[in-house]
Parts: sequence; C-alpha cells; structure tokens
Amino acid sequence: MAAVPPPIIAVEPEAAPVISSRVAPAADREVQAERSTIKQYLAEIGKTPLLTPAEEVALAKRIKRGDRAARNHMIQANLRLVVKIAHDYKDFGLPLLDLISEGNIGLIKAVERFDPAKGGKLSTYAAWWIKQSIKRALANQSKTIRLPVHLVDKISKMRKVATALTEEFGREPTEEEIAIEMQIPVNKIAHMKSVSVRPASLDAPINDEEGGSPFGEIVGDENAVSPYDSLREKNIQGDLRDLLDSLEEREARIIKMRFGLDGHNEMTLEEVGKLFDVTRERVRQLQNLAISKMRKAMRRVETQRTKDDIDEERRVRERMSVIRDFIAEKTKRADR
Repeated sequence: MAAVPPPIIAVEPEAAPVISSRVAPAADREVQAERSTIKQYLAEIGKTPLLTPAEEVALAKRIKRGDRAARNHMIQANLRLVVKIAHDYKDFGLPLLDLISEGNIGLIKAVERFDPAKGGKLSTYAAWWIKQSIKRALANQSKTIRLPVHLVDKISKMRKVATALTEEFGREPTEEEIAIEMQIPVNKIAHMKSVSVRPASLDAPINDEEGGSPFGEIVGDENAVSPYDSLREKNIQGDLRDLLDSLEEREARIIKMRFGLDGHNEMTLEEVGKLFDVTRERVRQLQNLAISKMRKAMRRVETQRTKDDIDEERRVRERMSVIRDFIAEKTKRADR
C-alpha cells in the first residue's frame, strides 16, 4: 500500500498545509499528539531550503506570470516563518497547530501580493499578513465574545513584558510594574488580564474523574450581565485603533490628544504643542501628516478583503478536512 503523503503534498499547490490538532479526546493525549505533529511538521517543512534574495525575485516574477509551481515553492520555503510567529500567540484560546493553519492562510496572501520591485524582503512583508490572519482568527474564535484585534495585540505585548520582568525580578511582576513598563494606566492592565482568561465550557467536568458533574450544573445564571459585555465594541473602534497602530508613537499620541481618543480629553493645538515643546503650527503639520497616513492605511485595509480573498479562505478551509485525515492517519500509525 502506498505511503500517506506528507501534508505539503497532500493538498493541491494552491494552498499551504492547513493542520488541525484535534486528534485525541483526552487532554494529555492531545498535548502529546500536538507536540508529535509539530515535530513531524517542522521536519517536513525543513526539507525546503530557505530562499536567497535572488531566488525570491526570480520566483516572484514567475508567480506574476501565473506559475503555480513557483507560488507553491515560495510558500513552502517560508512555512517556518509562520511557525515562529504562531508561537508568539500561544495560550490565547487556540491550539498552536490551529494558529499555524491560520498563519499559513496569511502567508498565501503575502506570497501572491509580494512585489520585490517595491523593495524589502518577503519575510518582512509576509510577517504582517501572517500576524493579521492569526489575530483575526483569535479575535473571532478564541472567546465567546469577540475580542477586537488591537486588544489581542496588546495582550500579547503585555505577556511578553510580564515574562521579561519576571526574568529580571525573579518573581511575577505586579500590575503596577507592568503598567509602568508599558506606559499605560494600571486599570488597563487589569482589564487585559481579565479578558485574556479563556472561558471554561459549561459542559466541561469539574474534575478529571468519570461521571464528574459539569460546571453548568453548579453555576447559576441569575440573569447576570456577562463580564465580557464591555468587549462588545463596534468594529469601527477596533479599526480606528488598528489605524493608530500604523502611526509613529508621537503621531498616534497627537491624534489621541487632539480628538479625545483612548481616554484622553480633547486638547487644542496650543495645549498639545506645550506638551511636545513645539509650536501649534508644527502640531497641525504632524496632525495632518498622521491623518494622511491613516487614510492611506484605511484604503489598503479596504482592498484587503476582496471577493478573491474571501473565496480563497473558503477554499483553504475546505481543504482542512484533507489534512485532518492525514493527521488522524499518522496518529493511528504512531499508536500501533
């Protein structure tokens, strides 16, 4: 009987591998299966050498001419970048393998849009698409109430800062210490910590014993308002924050102060100028420059989710079933 093909070959060259970690019902088996699958996956994608700048340019030209083999080659050569970035978003509510799958979708988009003539490396360009794809998946799937993308990003930064401070202090840092390091109010740290906790399923047992009562039997409703109601922000708010993140730090601060965003009171040009020790006219120039950048970023965002993008995501997700079968088969063989 022919051997089961590796995941890179198991799908058409129109998509990178999309992998799922749901291969065992028990938590410990799931962890072991995930580690085994990731190890196997890394070994497989490691067979494709990294590309040199000259090779990237050559492949990009072939891709522009519709060469599917070149497209597939460039995707496979950069799958390790997806794994590296996906690790930064662990413990947000999705398994690492699912994060890799979502990141692969972003990589596909980046490869198809990459234009070396504009300067820069593919890895730099692709990193943004990979992160956006992962963050969107986390925002939409990891919690009962949708987390805005900008909040997912800030929680990730908070965790990195907390880890760094733990290594520096030799203990877990306080919320005040994290707030000072991130230069944001303490109440925002507390808020991000509270919303970053994954909600437990009411169907999950209280303990690991068979026949254990599910949480739903002991948790009363009492028509209480969900603690995540504060997260039901309008999409426009999340989009606005994403646009602010595209600005330089000083530009973003000026916009927030001038228009009363992110907890700031609206300030006049003169008031902002005093804080930055510049003239009111200079503040006006910086404000207009920032607004211009936001408009350009907004136009880019508006063109990202075209019909082709939506159709492609649908096709890629449909192929997940193929990879799930592959992972399940590999798991069965490993258990024999």
